[in-house]
Amino acid sequence: MTASNGQPFVPCDAVLALLRAITESCRNLADGPDCDLHGAGAAIDIEADTLEARAISYTTETA
Repeated sequence: MTASNGQPFVPCDAVLALLRAITESCRNLADGPDCDLHGAGAAIDIEADTLEARAISYTTETA
């Protein structure tokens, strides 16, 4: 979605779902002997980059 100023807008329920998913992932990784928060951070960065690219593509005009 885009806000009235043309910037990407994410509804509150989507943000809450994202935060809860991150929390669950961290809990799952905390119990894994071969997992650490560096791996979790890298995975979150990849997902954030994907969401950012998608938001940009939805909010830019095509000629």
